[in-house]
Amino acid sequence: MHLTKQDRLFVLTGAGISAESGLATFRGSGGLWNGYRVEEVATPEAWAADPALVWHFYSQRRHNASAAQPNAAHLALAQIERQLGDRFYLCTQNVDDLHERAGSQRIHHMHGNLFQSRCTQCNQPFPDTDVYETAAALPRCSNCGAPVRPHIVWFGEIPLDMDTIYDKLNQATVLLVVGTSGSVYPAAGLVHIANQKRTHTIYIGPEEPLNHQAFDEILLGPASEVLPSLF
Repeated sequence: MHLTKQDRLFVLTGAGISAESGLATFRGSGGLWNGYRVEEVATPEAWAADPALVWHFYSQRRHNASAAQPNAAHLALAQIERQLGDRFYLCTQNVDDLHERAGSQRIHHMHGNLFQSRCTQCNQPFPDTDVYETAAALPRCSNCGAPVRPHIVWFGEIPLDMDTIYDKLNQATVLLVVGTSGSVYPAAGLVHIANQKRTHTIYIGPEEPLNHQAFDEILLGPASEVLPSLF
């Protein structure tokens, strides 16, 4: 694939790119949510009912993500960013930090960041790598004393900063989607917005997504193999 000096690349990544680094996906039979119902750990109602269970779950996720390493797909995207500069924008559905550790800088976590927390009253996210395994260890805000929750967009909540996402997508000439199921909205709807703008659309992943008909190109295979040779 050849990009000109006029092209602007918008990249959307999903769980599939992190799965190649060993992080289980939501959809897989041995997936991330295995042993937990979504309603128990990833909704505002779950938080209200049992914050200790929610924090135990996300503490496990922090352990797993910390042990994982960026793969060749993460590294390839960081390299493309270094070449394109401000003509590159990376939006990820993933909450891990593998893109950052690979070197990506122009990145937006639309579903939040696993290594941030935020006060339920002040509503300000802050870096946090600690784990909270027991009810006695649950964190509270140092300013107001209110409970602190994971800085994660739960089911039923609105993804972060959608206005900027739509603005960047409207500026793009190419949309590259990597490792998503095509079933989680609003992320799955970005390709349809790109279609309206006649933006060239490409999908990379081991299987076709549910919205595969919306893409101009489908490149099947592991992202860690396809992406490094794409550009």
